[in-house]
Amino acid sequence: MSFGVDGEVFEPKSAGAPFQNIDIRKVAMWMFLMSEMMVFTSLFSTYMRYRFGIPNCQTVFESGEWVEGTSVTCFEPAGHLIASSWFHIAPGAINTFALIISSFTIVQALRYAKKKDMDEDVRRRKVTRYLGTTWLLAILFLTLKMIEWFVGFPLPEFLHEFNHGDSSIKSLYAEGYLINADSYQHHAYDTHYIEAHPDDYSIPEDSALYAMMQAGTHPGGHMMANIQVSATTFYVTTGTHGAHVLGGIVGLTYMTLKAARGGYTPDNAVSIEYFGLYWHFVDLVWVLVFPFFYLY
Repeated sequence: MSFGVDGEVFEPKSAGAPFQNIDIRKVAMWMFLMSEMMVFTSLFSTYMRYRFGIPNCQTVFESGEWVEGTSVTCFEPAGHLIASSWFHIAPGAINTFALIISSFTIVQALRYAKKKDMDEDVRRRKVTRYLGTTWLLAILFLTLKMIEWFVGFPLPEFLHEFNHGDSSIKSLYAEGYLINADSYQHHAYDTHYIEAHPDDYSIPEDSALYAMMQAGTHPGGHMMANIQVSATTFYVTTGTHGAHVLGGIVGLTYMTLKAARGGYTPDNAVSIEYFGLYWHFVDLVWVLVFPFFYLY
């Protein structure tokens, strides 16, 4: 409603404080998520900067512009190593599905917590079951990630014959190779190995190294590739995400125990919703991490 004085029209001031109907906890959660978005944006930007700014190790090797015994700084994408076999890509794929399913289970927990026309005991069991399932999926994710980080996934013997790619890279951890080493020597970048096993590694005929090998003027031996930059971007990004999953596990532990005691009702189910915002963000980040760091 408006009113006028001496021909001028004025609008009445609103009553109450602005945003008075918005829960301050939701505002705080969204502000926190925006700050987290900036963190992961920085990590992804760093990855893309180095991914396109530093020569690929295979490209450097095929150029022949390296000297045996001298470390060459190059970028070795994790996808080049991990995706060399479905056996190595499986953990990342399983983790992706685990987090996607966990997004569904956290929504189901909220759905049943909000139901008013439901027996309290049934509600308690349903909410506990779905929160517990979300917790188990988060534990599965972190367990596979820790194994991938510290143990690796060596191929079973019967799978070796099916795992010969053009790059002849069999595993992140094959033959003592560690991705976080200062430099490594691997058959993938060994001209002697290529000459002895031509079927395992196909050098492009239009590459400089191919011409050198034909003329007998190639560098010879191993190219020592320093992959600290690519290893750092992989470990820092996946580690930061893993820390967020760990934080989610702590929260889910508390929430599951609370739900088991019947602590969630339609009156306070909104706390599950706020945690769900955080958990969906963690899932979304991984959906971006997986293709960039495991497939590309």
